[in-house]
Amino acid sequence: MNNNDILLRLRYALDLKDTEIIEAFQLGGLTVSKEEERAMLTKDPSRQQEANDPFEKNVYMKMINNQVLDTFLNGFITLKRGEPKNKPAEEPQKKSTEIRHINNILLKKVKIALALTSEDMLDILAEAGVYPSKGELGAILRKEGHRNFKPCGDKYARNFLKGLGLRYRSES
Repeated sequence: MNNNDILLRLRYALDLKDTEIIEAFQLGGLTVSKEEERAMLTKDPSRQQEANDPFEKNVYMKMINNQVLDTFLNGFITLKRGEPKNKPAEEPQKKSTEIRHINNILLKKVKIALALTSEDMLDILAEAGVYPSKGELGAILRKEGHRNFKPCGDKYARNFLKGLGLRYRSES
């Protein structure tokens, strides 16, 4: 599962409109036009026909990297929760050169944006048919470098997004 797949599945699960996605990117600090946003969510038909292997990654018109997805997720938190009230005066953010575990970041930031508890996350995963223990979920949500940190695989991320869709789309 690549970053475009994550963005597309998150959009479907939470029924996000194009304008909300563009606004989240802007709140995260990246200006994205409507055409660019559409290209991020549209599969490239010429490249899809070449790929006969169903397990090969999907190819989109505009592929996004981990930093772009992280920027979206930061803006998504601001979109859902509002600006932080006690934010220090524009402190320079340290730019990490590489984000290695984007699935862990996805789970953490969606949890923050939607104000989910660990119990809510376990329920969402259970709706998708995955039953991690509370300890496993805690290990996934830990900061990288912590001794109990556990990388989140695509299976958990995919099922979390599936569970979000089951929960939030059935409420509408």
